[in-house]
Amino acid sequence: MSTEIKTNSASRAAWNKGPLVGQKRLLRPKKIWAFRIRLQMKRRKRDLAMFNLAIDSKLRGCDLVSLRVDDVASGGRVRDRGTIVQHKTGRPVQFEITEQTRAPLQDWLNVRPTDRGPYVFPSRIHEQPHLTARQYARIVHGWIEGAGMDSTAYGTHSLRRTNAAQIYRKTGNLRAARLLLGHTKIESTVRYLGIEVDDALSLSEQVEL
Repeated sequence: MSTEIKTNSASRAAWNKGPLVGQKRLLRPKKIWAFRIRLQMKRRKRDLAMFNLAIDSKLRGCDLVSLRVDDVASGGRVRDRGTIVQHKTGRPVQFEITEQTRAPLQDWLNVRPTDRGPYVFPSRIHEQPHLTARQYARIVHGWIEGAGMDSTAYGTHSLRRTNAAQIYRKTGNLRAARLLLGHTKIESTVRYLGIEVDDALSLSEQVEL
């Protein structure tokens, strides 16, 4: 019987197993606005709030989906800043909630099913208190494909990296990027943002052949 269990387990591939395709690309400002407009036109309040909050917060998927209403709002109103204890590090991290995110997030909280618990993005499956990281990844995959983009080149980490990379490029402040991403080591931030690679590409783009 144990042999049968092992055989069945081995035959099932992990949901996220597949060829490595490299670091996910960043979203350019024009693409970010295109996503926002598309979600607004489709009146997908939850998805618009989720997309904007993902860009602002720079959180990992597991942390984004487990946000509680109290993490981002007080007295029924969305705050300027949110905070959460990260699953991976066990350390708290703060994030800004910009004005362009507060409005759609408030709209979502106003219509969010209040009987589904304290989470910002509750699951429609009653056995789950909130969306899972896997469900979030599928939602992002749908956004990417719906925009006619290569879904193998972009993913949840594209949303997490985009804002932090922009901040680094504008300020050159690697420590600030590390704090915003919640990394414990600066080396992790360097690898995650692909700073050396991006700098090399920027230089190469300036060379005329």
